[in-house]
Amino acid sequence: MAAAFSLREVLAAFQTCTTERREVLLGPYLCGWRGLIRFLHSLGAVFSFVSKDAVAKVQIMENYCRGEQREKYVSLQSMVEYELANGLVDTQKRSGHPDSGCRTVLRLHRALRWLQLFLEGLRTGREDSRTSVICTDSYNASLATYHPWVVRKAATVAFCTLPPRNAFLEIMNVGTPEEAVAMLGEALPYIRDVYTITQELFAQHKLLDLP
Repeated sequence: MAAAFSLREVLAAFQTCTTERREVLLGPYLCGWRGLIRFLHSLGAVFSFVSKDAVAKVQIMENYCRGEQREKYVSLQSMVEYELANGLVDTQKRSGHPDSGCRTVLRLHRALRWLQLFLEGLRTGREDSRTSVICTDSYNASLATYHPWVVRKAATVAFCTLPPRNAFLEIMNVGTPEEAVAMLGEALPYIRDVYTITQELFAQHKLLDLP
């Protein structure tokens, strides 16, 4: 049986994700993502359209991190430098390198933005805030841009079945809703920092629109 989601675990992973030189370490990054996937799984089938893809992408990256070139995949920065220098990224259309590290992380990066916005909405919302609205607004401001209309429509319909805000906060497994809100306040700046560094790195190398 899969381990239960723990916000504390996600916080610890993203806390150790960045170095003093503002490098993003892939080990803690993937550890944080495994925790976020457990969060998605704990909500049932509603988020399966994201969680299934995230599971596959994390697996691809873990294979790189354990592979023959693992020293090139210690950080996001070393991965980008290595893959670009060796022509391992399909920049125009998917062909010889359909699952490059850069493309794979880009997909996780986009999903991380949605989760960051959603968790921030939960943190700042009122007790009677509608989670379906928070989730839909977060989705429309992030992932929806990259999904076809059919997926967008199915997602927004599914969001209507989401439990109340306090039920979400209880899923965090850190105590009362107030304690969950406090820990979200502690965790989200780290997640935001990782997102910002990744966004800037990928923008610098023109990797934000990889096919």
